[in-house]
Amino acid sequence: MTVATGLDRWLMGSATLPGRRAVILCHAASVDRNLRHIANLALEDTRLDVVRILGPEHGFLGAAQDMQPVEGETVWRGIPVTSLYGSTEEQLRPSPKDLAGADFLLVDVQDVGARYYTYAATMAYCMETAALVGLPVVVFDRPNPIGGRVEGFALEDAYRSFVGTLPVPTRHGLTLGELARLVQLETLPDLELHVVEMEGWRRSMYFEDTGLPWVMPSPNMPTVDTAVVYPGACLLEGTNLSEGRGTTRPFELFGAPWLDVDQVAGRLTPEDLQGCALRPVEFLPTFQKWAGQPCRGFQLHVLDRNRFDSIRTYLALILAIFHVHPSAFGWRDEEYEFVGDRAAFDLLIGHGRVRALLEEGRDVDTLLESSQTAIREFLDIRRPSLLYPES
Repeated sequence: MTVATGLDRWLMGSATLPGRRAVILCHAASVDRNLRHIANLALEDTRLDVVRILGPEHGFLGAAQDMQPVEGETVWRGIPVTSLYGSTEEQLRPSPKDLAGADFLLVDVQDVGARYYTYAATMAYCMETAALVGLPVVVFDRPNPIGGRVEGFALEDAYRSFVGTLPVPTRHGLTLGELARLVQLETLPDLELHVVEMEGWRRSMYFEDTGLPWVMPSPNMPTVDTAVVYPGACLLEGTNLSEGRGTTRPFELFGAPWLDVDQVAGRLTPEDLQGCALRPVEFLPTFQKWAGQPCRGFQLHVLDRNRFDSIRTYLALILAIFHVHPSAFGWRDEEYEFVGDRAAFDLLIGHGRVRALLEEGRDVDTLLESSQTAIREFLDIRRPSLLYPES
């Protein structure tokens, strides 16, 4: 089955736009089913005149690594390009000047279904500026590549940040268009929002079920397998473990030079590894954590996506590694995504207590159970935002 994205439906003439002149928020994965980029298509289509391109984290063309600033304004084929990921927090938001001369703001980016993946936050910031200047927003919807399941932890207000902007659980189960509707309904009721819905997408789908080509939405999201593990694996960014950046299988590979794979594996139970298997490996990161140093660790292989719970699995792994290596293991304590007064792990998990409870050896299922009331409340809150039937 081939799903038609919002971009595909517009190209087929199934959707109209509230004007012709647009500022576009897009990135490397903003392509149609034939892998043609939206910016190139706009140059060929008289229905759309792009007055400015906004580039999210990693840059408009997706070349920059995570947390690598893309400074200044450039020009692409005569179109000014403004980076929304520079060296300061203020640069995360477009200014009213960046939206000048447009009839509407067009958003077409590929999300991966986890709260901390920053494109949804950038979209929300752009929506706020558009609301400020009275500019309509159009979202070309795309699949949530890991489907409609909801898992993990709710976000506490004290831990809002660029990796925790939207009040959604860790794995939120929404498409970008639905996230936009949630933002509008919750905080921007006067914003004129249009979502060009997909055709044929169902919440039970993983990306391979859509028939669409996968394009890396960021440099360390090379495959759909990466997206499947990412909601839990990204928590490793809040530790001194390598999350596999600088390898060809980021987030599936993880470890450190001091890791004892046998002892760590010995602390894990079958319940900790439901739907997956760990394969001991050695790897050599080429950049970021432990760059150039041989690391011992694991590659996590997902064998059954329906049984695999990424967040539970990676929390169990962190807990096991902490107890095997209480001295060598550490929490990332340097500034993370423009925040220096709260630990990176706390920002990612969205809570201030989980880290301490892990150190106490608290059972992972107990930790997750504590968040279930908030998740049930979220399922009710999100219902008016849904564009596709619940499974």
